Amino acid sequence: MLSSMTQPPPHPFQTVHGTPQPLDWLCLAPHPDDAEIGAGGTLIRLAQAGRAVGILELSRGERGTQGTPEVRVAECAQAAAIMGLCWRGNLGLNDGELTDTQSSAHALAAALRAVRPRVLLVPHHKDRHPDHFGTYHLARRAVHLAQLRKADLDGEPWRIARTLLYQGNADIQPDLLVDVESVQHEWEAAVRAHDSQFSGEAISETVTPEIIERRRARQSYWGTLARVRYAEAFEAQDPLLLDPLAL
Repeated sequence: MLSSMTQPPPHPFQTVHGTPQPLDWLCLAPHPDDAEIGAGGTLIRLAQAGRAVGILELSRGERGTQGTPEVRVAECAQAAAIMGLCWRGNLGLNDGELTDTQSSAHALAAALRAVRPRVLLVPHHKDRHPDHFGTYHLARRAVHLAQLRKADLDGEPWRIARTLLYQGNADIQPDLLVDVESVQHEWEAAVRAHDSQFSGEAISETVTPEIIERRRARQSYWGTLARVRYAEAFEAQDPLLLDPLAL
């Protein structure tokens, strides 16, 4: 047995579903249910195609009007199973205080080194919610730290290949649209798994029993632009390289 001096350090997160492992795609969510609402269809499509897909919540949503942290963790596990995720975790930062601080950036960077995603999804910086645009800025620093060999972090350095921004409550100008018509049933079930948020009275435009209707209307709008029925929208952090022969 390893002594306390030689045991590997604990992961900087709680695992909610699955096993920490190298991921093809990882979605960062400020609170439980944000990933499903903003990018759930895309994540389900990727999982169905055999990609290793995960979600990392930065907080437990403990300051939300409805639900408790324990209930919301259970809802996250249920939704992860519906979506076919390989892994889902929670970083345990304070709800309502997600900002680009040194301690939070180090914790997130260590988590990125642990699960080594190739593509990272983060909330758009134009979102009205402070935790959402705070997550964007926090993620930018953590992505940078995770790749630095001399950073004071556990784990081997890791470089994210691509960062995409997903839509929250604000309008965006997307660079990429993903057809999600084929996974509407699974997407709706995953969102409805967060019953504490979407079955009671309407608290906001997001925490409402009308969440499916409202988000599907947005998917329908993006789908119209892409000439499909439903689509999710993303903005690239950096320019996308496109082979013109693929057009």
